[in-house]
Amino acid sequence: MTTVGIIANPASGKDIRRLVAHGSVFDNDEKVSIVRRVLLGLEAVGVERVWIMPDSFGIGLKALDPLKLRLEASLLSMRPTFSQEDSRRAAGLMVEAGARCLVTLGGDGTNRIVAKASGDTPLMPISTGTNNVFPNMIEASIAGLAAGLIACGQAHEAISSAPRIDILHSDDPEATAGEIALVDAAVYAERFIASRAIWDASKLVEIVLTRAEPGNIGLSSIGGHLLGGNYPPGYGLYLRVGPDPESKQILAPIAPGLVRSIRIAEYRLLAPGDEVLINHSQPCVLALDGEREIELRPNMSLRLRLNPNGPRVIDARKAIEIASRTGFFIDIGQL
Repeated sequence: MTTVGIIANPASGKDIRRLVAHGSVFDNDEKVSIVRRVLLGLEAVGVERVWIMPDSFGIGLKALDPLKLRLEASLLSMRPTFSQEDSRRAAGLMVEAGARCLVTLGGDGTNRIVAKASGDTPLMPISTGTNNVFPNMIEASIAGLAAGLIACGQAHEAISSAPRIDILHSDDPEATAGEIALVDAAVYAERFIASRAIWDASKLVEIVLTRAEPGNIGLSSIGGHLLGGNYPPGYGLYLRVGPDPESKQILAPIAPGLVRSIRIAEYRLLAPGDEVLINHSQPCVLALDGEREIELRPNMSLRLRLNPNGPRVIDARKAIEIASRTGFFIDIGQL
């Protein structure tokens, strides 16, 4: 059966940046509505089965409650822990069971967790988080149609690989630290992970970016405003923050409503496969896609490698354009 998985994170759009910045709260009832519209889009193009990750709010159950669907839709059979681990486990189970596409509701952090287990299965990310560079701000009906087209074997030219940052141990060329980042990895001058989200620009030490387009929110906006988008396709960017005499002062929105001046002492482009060695004499943390994840002991070394072969991502509008050109939507039948 043609199968799609839906992973809706009930915690996305609710972190501490609602207190320290001006991030909007993304209501879970709206996520329920988004999932409903995704389901209807999937059904319209011929998807036969959908699994939805169980969660603490009951997004999946509430989305299914009023719908009369022809496709088979149910919660994924898994015991939730109501932590970010659920998104990774759900992605792995869906892929293992044959899902041809995963629709995600969340921000950069949610998609980072899903991408750790999605393998070659393409993602259709819908933005419902705080810092949303990786996921798209897109109407859910369109996302559902696009995801369904891909699952049904249409418009594969609309899938591309996004870059990622692999976190590697310094003493083994291929030993991973079990983490990745999709947009940014930053050394942050704090001892503990604590509330996870980062917002204090004065504590930024080093930043590695997979992308630096102007108009982004979060740490990638620093690179976007520094380079103005003028860098080769597929390249990343390294930034060292500091008040050196030759430093450049960059004004950037590092979180919603939090526009700060960041002094960049050094920067360089990163080609695919390039690495950055992280080693500091003082304790600090490594933040991945805006959230503190790894506590770094003094003189602990990690390598951050730009990997061009990250998660496969669907360009929804391109998928629908391709299908339209082939006449897919003509005489498809009465819904």
